Amino acid sequence: MPDDQESRDLLHQLLFGFYASQLIVVAARLGLADLLRDGPRTNDELARSTATHASSLRRVLRGLACVGVLYEIEPGHFELSPLGEPLLSDAPESMHSVVTLYGGEEVWRAWGNLLYSVKTGETAFEQLYGVNHFGWVAQSSSSEAYFHELWGDTTSQVAPAILAAYDFSGFRSVVDVGGGNGALVAAILAANPAQHGVLFDTAAGVSEAAAVLAAAGVADRCDVVAGDFFESVPRGGDLYILKSAFDDWDEKRIVEILSNCRRAMAGDARLAVVEAVLPPRIERPGTGVGLVMSDLNMLVCCGGHRRTEIELSSLLGSAGFEVSRVVPVPSTDFSVIEAVPAPNRAG
Repeated sequence: MPDDQESRDLLHQLLFGFYASQLIVVAARLGLADLLRDGPRTNDELARSTATHASSLRRVLRGLACVGVLYEIEPGHFELSPLGEPLLSDAPESMHSVVTLYGGEEVWRAWGNLLYSVKTGETAFEQLYGVNHFGWVAQSSSSEAYFHELWGDTTSQVAPAILAAYDFSGFRSVVDVGGGNGALVAAILAANPAQHGVLFDTAAGVSEAAAVLAAAGVADRCDVVAGDFFESVPRGGDLYILKSAFDDWDEKRIVEILSNCRRAMAGDARLAVVEAVLPPRIERPGTGVGLVMSDLNMLVCCGGHRRTEIELSSLLGSAGFEVSRVVPVPSTDFSVIEAVPAPNRAG
């Protein structure tokens, strides 16, 4: 076990972690990584390019150097470090969108009211702003763009691993429910040339789908349908996919989504729920940090939460499904939970 001083030092580092997080947010919002992509620049050059107060920016740049996002190669001269490269707006697996969206003042203030959520079970975000995070995103065109870009990027990054883990080849028609810009169904159709797809999401969710499907060469094999999965989903699919659709809603709303899927499914159709799955317990410090913190963010901001495999299976059962198998997706937090309509249950 660490001695008392080590414990105090570690707790001190954790307590003031928000200093570093806000430095990173400022770097993203000012576009510092993009300004430094071609090599070092001086503090004064960066201040002119970002229309900021030069001496204050110097203090921020120095802070970013302290946490390793930048290097100060000589006094007042800074360059981008490997740690800072994911802040490039066009980097592979860029983190620019997630930093900009989730590091903003609105999420920041909501986390400052975590205790409210713990005491009441209600979302601190809604208590502060009158709407949950999704309602707020829908009211802000820039935030909505960041949101859909983020989820599209995230899906694109994990899609190859999902396809490697789960065999989609046996289905003629795939319906991606809540599929956003179509990154997942595009990858599935590209790998299975005989398949037809349906991408279903809100009008805002599918607004960038045409470009994604065209880039994958599958636009002629995928219908894009705008709608609300709380009302209905398209009929006729052999496989219905729900990826990351459960995190944001409570049990009642999830059962509504699942029930609508079940009503749309023929008797031999299958459902593939692709979710990041919480471990049954935290075995040691550092285990499942990303999942657990994401779950807390849902508590604070949108009212949803991440779930264990047992909890997901229970939700599926409540909507008239039986789990046929669970396929972990290696090197990710995701699993594909395959389910079929349970016999002798009304749709």
